[in-house]
Amino acid sequence: MSPDRKGTLLRLLDDPSVPVRRALLAHFTELGGEAGPFLQEVARGSNRILARHAAWFLDELKFTDPISEFRGFIRSLNYELETGALLLARTVNPALDVGACCHALDAIAARCNELIAEPASPREKCRVLNRVLFHEWAFRGNVEHYTDPRNSFLDQVLIRRQGIPLSLSVVYLLVAGRLGLPLEPVGLPGHFVVGCYADDVPFFVDPYDRGLFRDTDEVLTMLRGHQIDPMPSDLMPTPVREVLCRNCRNLVNHYTAAGDGEHAKLFASFVEEFESTYERHAEP
Repeated sequence: MSPDRKGTLLRLLDDPSVPVRRALLAHFTELGGEAGPFLQEVARGSNRILARHAAWFLDELKFTDPISEFRGFIRSLNYELETGALLLARTVNPALDVGACCHALDAIAARCNELIAEPASPREKCRVLNRVLFHEWAFRGNVEHYTDPRNSFLDQVLIRRQGIPLSLSVVYLLVAGRLGLPLEPVGLPGHFVVGCYADDVPFFVDPYDRGLFRDTDEVLTMLRGHQIDPMPSDLMPTPVREVLCRNCRNLVNHYTAAGDGEHAKLFASFVEEFESTYERHAEP
């Protein structure tokens, strides 16, 4: 779309005349794929009047703005891991097939259910999940290209079957949830694992290390081995809000390493949104 055409459309966007609005709707429909990015840019702009009208056209045209959707999710305070992970991935891949992602997770869980012999303890179910994820499906940590941003997006991790500690832990948790397995995300300093607190003695699973089981002392020893002085609170479950915010922080670092300043800035803005939303609603 040329600058002149954009200028003309901007001048007409807030026109209250019904015939003008109908003509604009018809024109945007004819433009098809060009209209969405233009309207989304205006909807995110500093001119609040034009932003409101652009949002109206987007709604009428049934165009979606994944970036605005994720910001809305952040502000909603209604944090659910699978929804958040998919919305986050759509910010860079608007054509993401949500159904395909859910189907892949369902298929892994269905295979686990085939192998689980009830009654089974949480640890026994985790052993089955490890077998399916890391042996049959061959998920693994991407040691060779750790900072590849694709390692942090749920859809890409499911397609490529490789990721980093946080994203592999998310996959592990989403499958576990389908199995009714009570697991929690645990954001350690410099690492990410999955914890089970259902038994008398907690245990931890490291999806980045092919599902290695660790007890509390072993996790603390691992942290000390990385020159980290651990605190007891490090082993507590991490809220979904912080899991997704940490995912965004990782992407800031990884896009910066890749020289992609535009995406690094985008995910930094998501981190700021998480933090400011939390500060506004945190109890005094």
